[in-house]
Amino acid sequence: MKLYSEIKKSVIELYYIKSSRTTEYKKKKFIRKIFVSGIASIFLLLLIIYSLPKTVLSVSALIEYSIIVSLVIFLLILLVRYFALLIFSYLYLTEYTFKNNKNFSPFVSIIIPVFNEEKILDMTIKSLLKLNYSAYEIIIINDGSNDNTREVAERLVGYKNGKYNKIKISLINKENNGKSTALNAGIKISRGEFILCMDGDSQLSPDSIIMAVRHFSNPEIGAVAGNVKVLNRGNFLTDLQALEYVEGLNLARSAQSFMKLVNIIPGPIGIFRKTAIENAGYYDSDTFAEDADLTLRILAAGWKIYYEPKSISYTEAPATLQQLLKQRYRWTRGILQSIRKHKKLLVNPTINFGNTFILWMMLFEALIWPVMNLAANAFFIFAALAFGFTSLIFFWWAGLALLDLMTAIYSVAAEKEEFRLVAYAVIYRMVFILIVDVCKVMSTVEEFLGIKMQWGKLERVG
Repeated sequence: MKLYSEIKKSVIELYYIKSSRTTEYKKKKFIRKIFVSGIASIFLLLLIIYSLPKTVLSVSALIEYSIIVSLVIFLLILLVRYFALLIFSYLYLTEYTFKNNKNFSPFVSIIIPVFNEEKILDMTIKSLLKLNYSAYEIIIINDGSNDNTREVAERLVGYKNGKYNKIKISLINKENNGKSTALNAGIKISRGEFILCMDGDSQLSPDSIIMAVRHFSNPEIGAVAGNVKVLNRGNFLTDLQALEYVEGLNLARSAQSFMKLVNIIPGPIGIFRKTAIENAGYYDSDTFAEDADLTLRILAAGWKIYYEPKSISYTEAPATLQQLLKQRYRWTRGILQSIRKHKKLLVNPTINFGNTFILWMMLFEALIWPVMNLAANAFFIFAALAFGFTSLIFFWWAGLALLDLMTAIYSVAAEKEEFRLVAYAVIYRMVFILIVDVCKVMSTVEEFLGIKMQWGKLERVG
């Protein structure tokens, strides 16, 4: 103890003495690197000297090699994209469960914005009165229709017989100001803790609510995307769209649902936690894809979004090519507007990594992929005709058709859809998708040029 008390201060100084052995080892290592790189350089130089006289340099050979490289890259991206969707969709399917939580049956408000829907509004309401659910209300918002929609809606107002009890049907008449304002008006007067938003031309399957609402027992789930199917099948164009909805849209949603990051809740059927809509600031009117915009804002707020394949909405698809192109034109520009609105998240994944990932996927599908698809097909056909290997055009088409055929079989089997839709996969990519991609590219050009657009109401057949 006496020794410790006498020590008032101690200083320790450390000196680094460079070892001669360490310096020598570094020198040997440096010399070895020079020697190896020198031998490799000599080998490559001898290879060039030997092969150069035997190499025929020509513009046509350069073009042929560039075509091969470009098409291999395109096919690689195509295969990665397809198989990633298939794998994640399969993983989602294996974890999907039909478990029904009978103790969780919250009150649901169904919001239906309508504009000139006199032909089909009555059928829409009839489908809602057949739902296998008892705790819900129906709110119709007439957004300034100039046909007989108001008269049709007024005849439906009141308490109507549902499957289990009386269902209240309300009506709001307002000036025409867009779908988003109509949805907001309905949400604000709704009594439900959960909101089902749908289109006026859609008809829901009886289990739509009961299959979707059970997922909200998980407090992380802010919304559930439903399954949209084409109602008016029977002609060539609507059947192709029926396949597209199953293979192109629902397959992607099921893959995204494995991560609970569905990027677009479809307008024909989406079920929301009301607090998630309120936190996100309701629907906005500054894009032509208000459903995509709201979905991105819900994800940005930290909520998870799930996909429910048994929550089905049957919708009327465009029956003519002109109507189809008008619809896809609006979809593309609306999605690009939504991406631009949330561009901060594109470059800053630290805010919300899941949202950044979803935005890049949307950007790829809306902007990059259509250009790549058109360029690859045009490039290949031009090269085949210019360099005389026209027989390869058939193999190119057959390879892509086989890929689509495989995906169509899986998607149709997973949803227990009509097997006859698989036959359309033979021409799906080389006809339908090419037409749609041309429309997407033109829409993208107009969006970046800032050309003014209008909503473009789809004409209903009823």
